[in-house]
This record gives sequence, C-alpha cells and structure tokens, in this order.
Amino acid sequence: MTSTDPAPAAAVIPADAFAVLTEWLPTNDDHARPLIALATVDAEGRPDSRSVLLSEFDEGGFFVHTDSRSRKVADIAAHAEVAFSIAWPAELRQLTVQGVARRASAEEESVAYARRSRYLQLLAWLNSPEFALRPTGEREEAWAEFDAAHPDGTLTPPDTWLGFVIEPTRITFWNGTPLTASRRTEYRRAADGTWSTATLPG
Repeated sequence: MTSTDPAPAAAVIPADAFAVLTEWLPTNDDHARPLIALATVDAEGRPDSRSVLLSEFDEGGFFVHTDSRSRKVADIAAHAEVAFSIAWPAELRQLTVQGVARRASAEEESVAYARRSRYLQLLAWLNSPEFALRPTGEREEAWAEFDAAHPDGTLTPPDTWLGFVIEPTRITFWNGTPLTASRRTEYRRAADGTWSTATLPG
C-alpha cells in the first residue's frame, strides 16, 4: 500500500553560524564572561582540558587570554589545533568548536585586559610559580599590598599576558528537548574558506 503521508520536511539550518552565536553567547561588553572547556594536545600527543574565560568573539573567531608560562600555551605552540565546548544545561544547549589558535594582536590583548575584573587584572600580575609557593597568609598580604599600590584603572597588562584567537573550522550547536531526540546543527569550513552545513543526530 502506498503511503499518502507527506514527505518529512528537512530541518531549516540558519545560513550564518555567527547569527546563531550572537543569540547563544553574551555580548562582548557583558562583564559576566562564559567559561569554556578548552582542550589542547601537548608535544607528546597527550590531551588536556581546562576551564578558561571566553573573552570575546567576532566573525573571525573566539578570543581567550592566559599567562604565557601556562601549560596551555606550550600545548598550542606544539599543536595549534584546539577545541572547546560550553554547555547551558537548563536550556538543553551545547556549543562545541574545533579550530586553529593564533596569537591575537597587541591591541586586542590590551582591550581584553582592560575589560577584566579587578581581581583578574591583579591575578595576571601575581599568579606566578613563585607566588603559588608562598603560604596563604603571605600571599594575602602581598596581594593586598600590590592592590593598594596600584589604584583601579592604572594597571596595564604584564609581559606574561597573552591572547589567542581560535579561528573555527567546525562549529556545532546541540539542541536537546525532553519531548524528542536531540540533534546537532553543524557548520564546517573548507580549505577555500567556504562553509557547509548539516543536521545530525544528537
């Protein structure tokens, strides 16, 4: 018997991934920056992951900032290919990105530092291996002294302040629902810079 049911309609995929990102992510001037789980691979091929702030994003990529002495910087120097994810459990959403990490411009690094909270600006200056070895009381005293000696608005980025832009090669939006199966909307960038789209099972 021939079915008379209409063929299922294909999922409508937004043409521009950036338009979806602007709906999912906070604006760059929102001081409550989202935490992303950034994954890297070291020189021996061992994976690592840690939570970092997503400083900002634009059509060119996603910006993160860190200490130049950190393990993640050494990993990126060995393998520039990275990935990150961010989840919104209450909204049943998850964003995952694969891309290539490249150094951000000095201007962008300065702007991102100025947008950091006072605590994070101080942390960028004091979060050294030597400082970590000091007892808690000594660290608290040194922190307070440095804070008092540098009024708000006078700090500039330390030499160890470093920024990267993650230029995406794959962007995946996962949407869940309690009423049916979840699914993913995926954007992939080819070598010529063009993007392809697909709807995938969750």
